[in-house]
Amino acid sequence: MTFQRARRPEHKRQRYEAILAAARALAERDGVRKVSLSDIAGAVGMHKSALLRYFETREEIYLRLAADDWRDWVAAMRTALAPLPAGAVAEVAAAFATTLVERPLLCDLLTHAPLNLERNVSLETVREFKLTAVGSVDELSAQVRTVLPALTDQDAFDLVGSVSLLAAGLWQLSHPTETLLELYEVEPELGYGGLPFVPTLTRLTTTIIRGLLTA
Repeated sequence: MTFQRARRPEHKRQRYEAILAAARALAERDGVRKVSLSDIAGAVGMHKSALLRYFETREEIYLRLAADDWRDWVAAMRTALAPLPAGAVAEVAAAFATTLVERPLLCDLLTHAPLNLERNVSLETVREFKLTAVGSVDELSAQVRTVLPALTDQDAFDLVGSVSLLAAGLWQLSHPTETLLELYEVEPELGYGGLPFVPTLTRLTTTIIRGLLTA
């Protein structure tokens, strides 16, 4: 698509949303690491300098998307946990894994946000993102305690943080590059057995929950 210069507020909002949508589509197809600001501008049909009227950097675009996906994950977990009986450890672990695998961009962004996205934006942009991310962890922690009331507030917070960190690394390992796929065909033992995302994250999360309950 191509745009004339947006002058009316509604047109500016449409342009803003189109940029976010293009950035999301490109990242879901190619991975966050490979998408440049020029790629996003080209997908929207605008010059890079025009795009910079809406976002200060490529990193800001992806932090905005990460914030959106954190909020979306919170809503999905609320739905997934609502029908579970108290003490359903395995089911809580499965809820984490299944809701995350449905959000591939968030899983990718869990790696890239602290690694580079937070390092090339203004103070206000990173503050807004952190408020959303930390607030989402707090909300998820409270949701988990409705099913696992034996966990303390700190236990639940540690659980959500641990799952996020595990998901970030596991997502990258379970989605290897073409070069790594070629290597694993020749030497499959180097591929950690394929590390399927959902069963592996479910198993590890179950282990963490049981450890917290025991402690």
